[in-house]
Amino acid sequence: MNLNNLATGIKNTLSFWARSFNSSSRLNHVQFMSRMKVVDDSKLARDGMAYKRAPKIIHVYNKKRIGTLGDRVLLAVKGQKQKAIIVGCKNYNRKDGIPNFDTNNCVLVDDQDTPLGSRITVPIPSSLRSHPNCSKLIALATNFV
Repeated sequence: MNLNNLATGIKNTLSFWARSFNSSSRLNHVQFMSRMKVVDDSKLARDGMAYKRAPKIIHVYNKKRIGTLGDRVLLAVKGQKQKAIIVGCKNYNRKDGIPNFDTNNCVLVDDQDTPLGSRITVPIPSSLRSHPNCSKLIALATNFV
């Protein structure tokens, strides 16, 4: 009986340490259920950022299901589904030519990749100039990093 109590105590201690130790590295991309910040001036973007829940990714349109700069994603914004293009990621492992951002930024678009807003409120990376999905976003952007 006393030996069972000792074994239970050791098991609980080990499970506590296993839960508090994390060996995974930080992400340099976005994936399913990542929170995003919508950085254009469309009505849905303004209302979605003021809504009680932050916009989240519910689908990434590529084979790996991991999104980086310039990829199309499907967002849940204010209870609605809306397509977006990623224009900024939190990069902890800095790569050449890709700036670090404080938040994961995206711009809402329609099915033809036309932005819903008329202005982008944050600087976007100049590496998006060569991306095929982002030609219409580049025309709206005023600041580049």
